[in-house]
Amino acid sequence: MRHIKLTLVGIIVLLSGLWLAATPGLPQATTFFAARAQVMQYSGIIAMAAMSVAMMLALRPRWPERWMGGLDKMYRLHKWLGITALVVAIVHWLWAKGPKWAVGFGLLERPARGPRPPLENPLEAYFSSLRGTAESVGEWAFYAAVVLIALALIRAFPYRIFYKTHRLLALAYLVLAFHTVILLNFGSWLTPLGGVMAVLLAGGILSAVVVLLRRVGAGRQVKGQIVALVPYPGIRTLETVIDVPTGWPGHRPGQFAFAMSDSSEGAHPYTIASGWHPDRPRITFITKELGDHTGRLKDKLRLGQEVRIEGPYGCFTFDDDCPHQIWIGGGIGITPFIARMQHMALHGDAPDWPQGQDADLFHATSDTDETALAKLAADARAAEVRLHVLVSGRDGQLTGARIREAVPHWREASIWFCGPAGFGAALKRDFAAQGFPVDQRFHQEMFEMR
Repeated sequence: MRHIKLTLVGIIVLLSGLWLAATPGLPQATTFFAARAQVMQYSGIIAMAAMSVAMMLALRPRWPERWMGGLDKMYRLHKWLGITALVVAIVHWLWAKGPKWAVGFGLLERPARGPRPPLENPLEAYFSSLRGTAESVGEWAFYAAVVLIALALIRAFPYRIFYKTHRLLALAYLVLAFHTVILLNFGSWLTPLGGVMAVLLAGGILSAVVVLLRRVGAGRQVKGQIVALVPYPGIRTLETVIDVPTGWPGHRPGQFAFAMSDSSEGAHPYTIASGWHPDRPRITFITKELGDHTGRLKDKLRLGQEVRIEGPYGCFTFDDDCPHQIWIGGGIGITPFIARMQHMALHGDAPDWPQGQDADLFHATSDTDETALAKLAADARAAEVRLHVLVSGRDGQLTGARIREAVPHWREASIWFCGPAGFGAALKRDFAAQGFPVDQRFHQEMFEMR
């Protein structure tokens, strides 16, 4: 989370500083309409910078993933950049429209304008001739972007429709990029601000084109075939085993992938619930009925069906040198730990983790399925992991105190959590109150992609 905040604040601070440096006449903007012009320039710059970076992150680039802590964190930044762009763009629109409304109601007097000197620079003159068009199309693109971003933030909006409508933001972005190029103060293009904006807009435009052509992640996609479907009715989950005979680069336990079995539904992200061995090129997903799509999978998937898989992504990969690890899987959040245990069982003869490192796995669940619990226990035995299963209706809630009681050496351990965000936040606060260094040793997957 720290890197998400640093990146978001850093973008705003950087663009603010460059704008101030490129606006030497700012102290002379003493009248309302002069100040209005400066606020509109500033708000437009911040909104488009945020939207440009969000558009580039939509391509799921690999290079910032390690620094950000995984694609799940990058998507959180993508979301907050979208919210920032939305809020600042609304401010920009209000400053554009509000004074015109006030003049119409007689609350403000429009300043008198004298004749404008002819523009000697032919490019500046050309840009000036397009101002009316840029203002008009930019306004309509703004309305479209507001609706599309708002829909993306509404959880009740079905994913299959969100998947289609959210792509239209790329088209709105292209129109807003044209709006920005024409209406940014022409002199600003010759300053460092103009250089940074040119880079951001170029990256955003390229990204928008890739999104519109449906080529996001195309180089990381492979085709697989479903070879096994195992339902667990007691916990309303489905285990899907997929053969990936060629192209898959392998994955580390804890990573996730996007899987698409229905082009009309689009690709959904799922944590991989299996270890990887090139001699047995298979990937397992365990999905819980949490929505309209996952609720239909048991009826829609079939043996032999082709599935397109993209990945792997994520940095929830159990990398540390602590002598002990505490794993906490809430509900379907158990999946990365299943993958980790299978990996440990596969590579026990040549471990790729620190010698002597051991683990306690806490699985908190409200539903039970004896078959699923038996397989979980078998995986734990094979990996020599101590398993603690807590069924809420039978055993009560899992708390930090119960974990510390079960793991006496918890102060020397690292904690890896996957599950409901509120549950993770509560445990993190609890351990922080006990002096545990949560910023360094509490790892949490933020598996929310919208």
